[in-house]
Amino acid sequence: MIDDVHHEGHETSAQAADNVGPIGPARADRTTRPAPRRLAARLEPFDSYWQAPADVEKGYAKFAAYYRANYLPKLPADRGARILVVSCGPGYLVGLLREAGYGNVVGIDSDPAKIAHARLRGLPCETAEAFPWIERNREPFDAIVPEQELNHLTLDEQLEFLALCRRNLKPGGLLIVYGLNGANPLVGAENLAHNIDHFNTFTDYSLKQILQLAGFTAIEVMPLKLYVFWKNPLNYVGLAVTTVLELFFRACFVLYGKDVKVLTKKLAAVCRNPA
Repeated sequence: MIDDVHHEGHETSAQAADNVGPIGPARADRTTRPAPRRLAARLEPFDSYWQAPADVEKGYAKFAAYYRANYLPKLPADRGARILVVSCGPGYLVGLLREAGYGNVVGIDSDPAKIAHARLRGLPCETAEAFPWIERNREPFDAIVPEQELNHLTLDEQLEFLALCRRNLKPGGLLIVYGLNGANPLVGAENLAHNIDHFNTFTDYSLKQILQLAGFTAIEVMPLKLYVFWKNPLNYVGLAVTTVLELFFRACFVLYGKDVKVLTKKLAAVCRNPA
């Protein structure tokens, strides 16, 4: 959907003709401005990270553990790699990357209140809407990591976003995306139904499909670990229970002739821009 067009600088054909004299257009300094882009998600837009806890500051340690376990091993070994974090929120992933030695990281988020938290910590984050910012960028990245789930975009928006990412990645550059897993029998349907800004869910097969359709290669779909807080004894209980459940679910799928490999609550994929 598109917001109302700003009419400043717009002229009809007759008005334009009236303004042209012997020395050219009398109003050549006035230009049309495109209408602002509006994505389908309204309450929890894709270009702003919404999963921060009520106490934003406590989230830095919590999410650092989560990203350290799930994402850090997949990122480039070169600490000088140029990395873009989309929907960076208060800078949870950006902060972890800086702690890990990555010195060329930038984060963008459309919510200035979230960016304010990141700036207080001295993190290189800025307020910007994802699609126009990536469209304007002309210096390719080694890696792009959205912190928001792809499910907050419609299928067409997903393909447009992935195309922008490919254009803004170096040959062989890395993209890490994630989404809600529709294959988990306990939470798959609820993942979609509980939020009006969730437009679809994925399985390991369909997440690979969307990335193939967007032209990415070397696609590796992986489960996202939730229980990564090893100092908490309950972590081991949760890990044991979910592991048993996922093995049971996978066996059930096999009985129905389905080869579903990833049954975690959320799943991610690492892929490459073709060289």
